[in-house]
Amino acid sequence: MTHYNKTEHIKVLIIDDSAFSRQTIKEMLEKVPRLEVVGFAVDGYDGMKKIIQHKPDVITLDLEMPGMDGFSLLRWVIEENPLPAIVVSSFGDTETVFRALELGAVDFIVKPTRRASKQLRDIEDDLLNKIVGIKALNIEKHKKTILRLKDIKAQDNLSLVQYKKEFETIVIGASTGGPTAIQSILTRLPENFPSKVIISQHMPKGFTRQFAERMNRISAIRVKEAEQGEPVEEGTVLVCPGGYHMTMKREGRTVIVDIKKASDGDKYVPSIDMMMKSAAEVYGSKIMGIVLTGMGKDGQNGMLEIKRRGGYTVTESEESSVVFGMPQAVILSGAADKVIPLEEISEEILNKVRKSNESRAL
Repeated sequence: MTHYNKTEHIKVLIIDDSAFSRQTIKEMLEKVPRLEVVGFAVDGYDGMKKIIQHKPDVITLDLEMPGMDGFSLLRWVIEENPLPAIVVSSFGDTETVFRALELGAVDFIVKPTRRASKQLRDIEDDLLNKIVGIKALNIEKHKKTILRLKDIKAQDNLSLVQYKKEFETIVIGASTGGPTAIQSILTRLPENFPSKVIISQHMPKGFTRQFAERMNRISAIRVKEAEQGEPVEEGTVLVCPGGYHMTMKREGRTVIVDIKKASDGDKYVPSIDMMMKSAAEVYGSKIMGIVLTGMGKDGQNGMLEIKRRGGYTVTESEESSVVFGMPQAVILSGAADKVIPLEEISEEILNKVRKSNESRAL
């Protein structure tokens, strides 16, 4: 794992066919002394040459460019020259972003407009935070996850014949590197998975519906973006809407979703802690908490609450974490019952809901 320190320089290559965007992004980055813009590229072919020439620590990448586009460049980067790529694109309302994440981009930022406009400066804080934190990212582990996704196929009903109800609900939290990690878990759950699954992935407003719809198409289990007041049901994965927080509450015998709008001062959106604490209060010991890759400490307090109430907690290990910040915070707090690599988490989930061979024989 690469550790970031305050004196360490981060070399950035900006790849964008818009001269206005290149210059504006450069001016934003230069406000942080330790960020060094080592060059520009105007398309994918130029990007390849400049990556080899300048050996940047991170690239910012537009997707729509003449010649070789950003998607083709991402394929080359993840296979031939792995390094963190942050997509900075105006294509935020389509599946383009998730296609880019599946090809190897580690994060994305949406341009406020497709036109050359001063509005581009609205992304400054988000862009600086993501690039300054990029040194904590392990690109080789990210590459491994990306390559594993190509071999995963949606599971059928054969994986689960009978069930035990040890855990009613599985709650999952993730941040940087999370979309591909979540995909690797959900695509291994069968259609007849018996428990409820609730997810909070740090993601801006407008993306989670597409993310959920994409997961639903490629997974056997049902996946959807959560809606205010809907019941939490077995065999369904609910994804917290971006820009909001998700909690649960009981209405009679039914548990329903309560969506709360995020405030400007909220550090993490959606809040994993808020989701987990609420779920722990509702489900008590019948809950399994999982924290995956991500920067920061969101999920630490939520996992502590799950453990305090007798639930079961699983944390992704450093071995597979693209960013070990969130899992490490959980581990150091003593809230992790089990620490395992990403590729073992889906099997751990299944083991907790399968009936043993002995039980089946009875």
